[in-house]
Amino acid sequence: MESCREIELEGHIIDSGVMTLVFDRIMDMGGEFEILTFNVGKLKTDTSYARLRVTAPGDHQLDAILSELHRLGARAPEIGDVTLVPAEGDRILPKGFYSTTNHPTFVKYRGEWLPVERIEMDCHIVVDEKKKRAFCTPISKIKAGDAVVVSETGVRVVYPERPRKVSTFEFMHGTVSSERPSEAIIAKIAREILKSKKKGEKIALVGGPAIVHTGAADALAKMIRAGYIDVLFAGNALATHDIESNLFGTSLGMDVKTGTLVTGGHKHHIRAISEIMRAGSIRNAVDQGVVTGGIMYECVKKGVPFVLAGSIRDDGPLPDTITDVVEAQDAMRRHIHDLGMVVMVGTLLHSIAVGNCLPSYVKTVCVDINPASVTKLMDRGTTQAIGVVSDAGTFLPLLCEQLEKQEKC
Repeated sequence: MESCREIELEGHIIDSGVMTLVFDRIMDMGGEFEILTFNVGKLKTDTSYARLRVTAPGDHQLDAILSELHRLGARAPEIGDVTLVPAEGDRILPKGFYSTTNHPTFVKYRGEWLPVERIEMDCHIVVDEKKKRAFCTPISKIKAGDAVVVSETGVRVVYPERPRKVSTFEFMHGTVSSERPSEAIIAKIAREILKSKKKGEKIALVGGPAIVHTGAADALAKMIRAGYIDVLFAGNALATHDIESNLFGTSLGMDVKTGTLVTGGHKHHIRAISEIMRAGSIRNAVDQGVVTGGIMYECVKKGVPFVLAGSIRDDGPLPDTITDVVEAQDAMRRHIHDLGMVVMVGTLLHSIAVGNCLPSYVKTVCVDINPASVTKLMDRGTTQAIGVVSDAGTFLPLLCEQLEKQEKC
């Protein structure tokens, strides 16, 4: 026996492509739809409204289709209050728990729509019933007795809409092409950075060691010194090779200026780690005059926070590197929800890690020499990202140059 249910969509659902996504999702999953009401906004500022009847061969298949449509912003015409079930233990979720998207989300509690704070993908919603506040909470932070949202009843997702005007950042259509005019794209990115700074928004840079290997460290250090970067997310390698470059002029034993291997240079990064160990921390090494320049030096001098998340392959690691992955996630989250823009350069794993914690409204630029790296970030849910296929050594100096140039205009 066929099952059917009605859904509503509202907003700029035509030019943002939401209606097309809804139609495709229903048909791809074996369902059918009938448009009951479709009121189209006449002006650019007007919203549109659609009411559809969705049909599927059975309840289970219909539930699966509606779950997907919910993530695109569809909702039932009649919405009851959210369903809350207490967690039976730490890090134990009630059966049927709701899993979040990275889009702005609201829950209906006692007839009032509450915004879900600190939204990110693949987490859960906990409602503080005394304070009437809802929080996006990863499973690692669920505590016994937390009022956890189960099912999609009473949950509303606001799918991001493409700007009415032509923009570098068309949130719903993140694309990547190696044939794009890089300099033109970089000029637009610089313009967006300056706009964000004028609005008082914070900007993060997610960086890999390729920044140092390709000779772009000076450009990034200059951007930090000029106040364009508010937080740095990286791994042990970026900091290690940046400090190695400052102490010995090499990166992985290669002379940064000439590109030639230096005799005995293979152990320079270990010597750099040892010097920081001796000082006790990167900050101490800067204060003691051991480290006199570079990316980490400018972060310390400018008071820019940095989070170095470790991995199993790290040498050392540096004393500032956080080796507990949950602790590293927490450290990143302390900075992420104040961000207006993130620039990711030359690091697939850290880009995906940060991207998974970002709300979909944060402007995101991913730069990598390998087009597959940029595509993988988008495939893992960071659909708001735009991709630039470029070498870090080309991108960052050009970006720094554009920032300086446009700042003077």
